[in-house]
Order: sequence, then C-alpha cells, then structure tokens
Amino acid sequence: MDWVKVIVVSAMPFFELRGGIPLAIYLGFSPITAYFLAVTGNFIPIPFLLFFLDRVRSVIERFDRVYAVYLKIVDKIEKRRRIVERYGYIGLTFFVLIPFPATGAWTGSLLAFLLGLNKLKSMIFIFLGITIAGVIVLLTSIGIKSAILL
Repeated sequence: MDWVKVIVVSAMPFFELRGGIPLAIYLGFSPITAYFLAVTGNFIPIPFLLFFLDRVRSVIERFDRVYAVYLKIVDKIEKRRRIVERYGYIGLTFFVLIPFPATGAWTGSLLAFLLGLNKLKSMIFIFLGITIAGVIVLLTSIGIKSAILL
C-alpha cells in the first residue's frame, strides 16, 4: 500500500512531485517506479481541476473566509500569468515544469482556468510539464551520478 501513499502525496497541492518522488525513493521504490507513481498521482487531480473549478469557485464564494484565501491565491497567481500570456501553452508547460514553490500542476491548472485557456489543450501541456518536472525532481533526488547508472 506504499504506492497509494506516493500517489496521494503527489496529488496534493504544495507537495506534488517534490514530495512524491523523494517519498517513493525513501519507501524503497526504484527510481523509475517512483517517477511513474508520482507523475500519475500528480496528474490525477488535473482534469477535475480544469473541468470543475468554475463550480468549485461558486461554492467557495458562499464562505467568506475560504473565499478570502482563494482570492489571495488568485492574486499570487495573477502575478505569474505573464509567462503564460506571452508564450501561450508552451509557457504553461514551462510554468508547471519549474519545480519551485507556487508552481506546478495545481497552480498551472488554476492559471489556465483564470486565463480561460482551452481545457483539453491545457491538460496536455500541463501533463508535459509534469513529466519534465518529474525528471528534474528525480535527478535531484537520486543525484546525477546515480541517474547515469540507470
């Protein structure tokens, strides 16, 4: 059941691949298995976010405190929207693939939603960003020297 832990951690905002891949390696999974589990877990919430964020927002608007938190998150994301506006879907991929705090699949999905981007295209380009970010996180988790031996 350790694989479920990796998928759940990878699916959570803030942790995503940066939490899932190191956890999988710590739990004894091979680097390749760690990568595939974490990428899968990280992608699972994306279709739901892209297709249901408008409904979620309408529910959140009813709760003042929760909506205030949502607005703070939106404000931070709005400051990062230039890269996507300038480079389009490729910019969305780059935004997702940079493994820094406040970037990643969840934030990329919210950004695509706020910009009104095509949901299916956004899903594809977010998945591409996840796969590249997964390689970056995997290499930093196991080290370049170990990666050459794969």
